[in-house]
Amino acid sequence: MLLTTARTRIEILNPDESHLLLNFYQQNRKHLAPWEPIRAPEYYTKEYWHNAVAGNQTHFTQGTGFHFVALTPERDQVIGVANFTNVARGAFQACFLGYSVSKTFEGQGYMTEILETAIDYVFTEQKLHRIMANYIPHNQASERVLTKLHFEREGYAKRYLNIAGQWQDHVLMSKINPLVE
Repeated sequence: MLLTTARTRIEILNPDESHLLLNFYQQNRKHLAPWEPIRAPEYYTKEYWHNAVAGNQTHFTQGTGFHFVALTPERDQVIGVANFTNVARGAFQACFLGYSVSKTFEGQGYMTEILETAIDYVFTEQKLHRIMANYIPHNQASERVLTKLHFEREGYAKRYLNIAGQWQDHVLMSKINPLVE
């Protein structure tokens, strides 16, 4: 699976490429900490990421999740990740979106570029009807990205997720597939 943008390659990695994600999370540990759950030490190990990437391959094959990794054209560095998870089929045809960008590539429009392409795949190829994304109210960068991508605010959830060791409020957003009626 390969998607491309003007500046990136977006792929579902194979387990033998899991070192790319390990490097991404090790290098961005401090940068991502305010926006993620507290991670156990195992999260930053080769074994963890090998198993996680193998699981991501299974999710992709089964159509239950799409864990996209955006790489530099040389495939030597992870720019960011876009995870479409908890895919529900049947009458719902929806998923959740989570994403992060490397500190090195932050503020340069990469996340919007990556998500535009990944969302197009999820809507066009997977025919999902709804993508839901949530952000912590003071995460202005996430708010800007979702707004640029035409996500609409649907609500506000108090103490929604345990992020950085605290139950955090979240703004609830979604985007409806314009191609599916």
